[in-house]
Amino acid sequence: MTSPHSIPAEYDLIFAGGGTAACVTASRLATAFPDLKILVLESGPTTKDKKQHIQPGQYLTHLAPTSQTMQFYTSQPSEYIAGRSLVVPSGRCIGGGSSVNFMLYNRPAASDLDDWETEFGNVGWSSKELIPLFQKFETYEIDPKKPKHGSDGPLKVSFGGETLDTTKSFMELGPKFEKDRPWSDEGHGFDVASINVFFPMPKFISSDGRRSDVAHHYIYNKNWKNLSVLDGCRVTRVVIEDGIATGVEYLFDERVYPTAPQDIRTVKARKLVIVSAGTMGSPLILERSGIGRKDVLDKAGIPVISELPGVGENYQDHPFYVAPYIADPATTTIDPLFRREPETLNRLLKQWEKDGTGLMGANGADSAIKMRPHPEELEELGPDFTKYWNDVLANKPDKPLFWLSALGGLPTDQSALPPTNFMPSGCILAYPASRGYLHISSTDPYATPDFDSGYLTNPGDAAALRWGYKKGRELIRRLPAFRGAFLPAHPQFSQDSSAALTETGPVPFDAPRLVYSAADDKVIDDNLRQSVQTAWHSLGTCAMKPLEMGGVVDSQLNVYGVKRLKIADLSIPPSNVNSNTYSTAVVIGEKAAVIIAEEFGGHI
Repeated sequence: MTSPHSIPAEYDLIFAGGGTAACVTASRLATAFPDLKILVLESGPTTKDKKQHIQPGQYLTHLAPTSQTMQFYTSQPSEYIAGRSLVVPSGRCIGGGSSVNFMLYNRPAASDLDDWETEFGNVGWSSKELIPLFQKFETYEIDPKKPKHGSDGPLKVSFGGETLDTTKSFMELGPKFEKDRPWSDEGHGFDVASINVFFPMPKFISSDGRRSDVAHHYIYNKNWKNLSVLDGCRVTRVVIEDGIATGVEYLFDERVYPTAPQDIRTVKARKLVIVSAGTMGSPLILERSGIGRKDVLDKAGIPVISELPGVGENYQDHPFYVAPYIADPATTTIDPLFRREPETLNRLLKQWEKDGTGLMGANGADSAIKMRPHPEELEELGPDFTKYWNDVLANKPDKPLFWLSALGGLPTDQSALPPTNFMPSGCILAYPASRGYLHISSTDPYATPDFDSGYLTNPGDAAALRWGYKKGRELIRRLPAFRGAFLPAHPQFSQDSSAALTETGPVPFDAPRLVYSAADDKVIDDNLRQSVQTAWHSLGTCAMKPLEMGGVVDSQLNVYGVKRLKIADLSIPPSNVNSNTYSTAVVIGEKAAVIIAEEFGGHI
């Protein structure tokens, strides 16, 4: 096969990676500077006009083991998650995570952003500067005039093509059962009013049932002559000469173009290289370029150009604890779509083609609460939680402990299960105290990296998820469609425990809350360590903070020790955010465009 792309020898700007942030930044800069010649190199395939990236209901297909649109990273086995290896998927296609994610619209707390400035010295990254960028990228179709939302941005937000009864009943019953946690139409207002309220969950889905990804809404709908976004081009390293980034080396990705030549090629950057390969990809590119921890580079035989011990460290994710419950067979859930049942799939495709409605225009996650313990509830979380609470949450009332929802289906491979309608509780920990790392294992760009997720290494994380299980169970067992727990996936309580899983139908609304013994808590902990999974929200591996704090980039996104080299993606947040990370990735892309435009003497 001849080369898939004919790539000129030089560009002004080169992006190493073509995911969410890269597409946003490149799009804004190409518009503002028509004379700049910009190249985006993405290792994964194109997504243009492909139904699996446009129809929301196709989202689970990207997690198939044979997926071409995901890169799967396998962590080291860990005693903290019952000896398991965790598999963390990462978007690997043009548009990155925005093209394959679950499309949940979720925005952080203002203090999450302010922490970046006040705790890590990143001037210009506070909520005051960033909230307008959240507004800039969105068209909030639910209510375009709503405060702190946008009305004319490229990404549309709605409730999608269908809202399921199970998730609606969770939102309706929740405020009645949790007396101090009312209903609200806003769970994403950046402030304390969005905490401890049950709210309908918006989605990055347009009101006509289309996914709002950055590839189609920042890139494919434009017609620039100065921007090239190329698929199947895997960047191996940044070329650095006398401390200056002058270009990148790349090869044609063997998964996208299996018959293409595998020789290393070089393209030069006259002005700037921006590494934007995501939390998992960016530290690996830096290390292959000679930037990182000396011992890691020495082991791989790579000369040190800039010794930055923070590269690949500070790995964070949002642990996701799903407790599956069975729904009445007559209840509509999204499970038949997950199971790819031919008759249902055909019907839903026809409905979507007609008007964008139905489950093919939805994701099955329609209501949630960002839950924070009230003072009188703190004792329920146990002593392991005290330090976690004091260190992370106590003095920041706009930060929740986790977000909890009733899911309209079980988002996993159900091929080994009998056809069942599920209504799981899903608990996602907002600010895990645990940390992991990710490093290269060799100079081979296809080599499996040395990855430790760090999950549940801090006991406070397990204590928080244990409480989340209890809270979710109390709510789900009262819903009209509840038909019992899916026992194999739950904690295995003893038969004489007052917390034993014996109910096969909804309990009365005023039924007493379950009481758990210390032995029951241990059983829950054992279960969550055996079953906790990723929320696909990896961040932090090239943190934006001072060098002496283990930083990799400064507040202008410059890599320490190398000129004309920046990073712009989810690897830069120094601390976590209370949200699905898509919105944060877009804002990082928007902010990067502002920073680069100012350096080039313009504005966006």
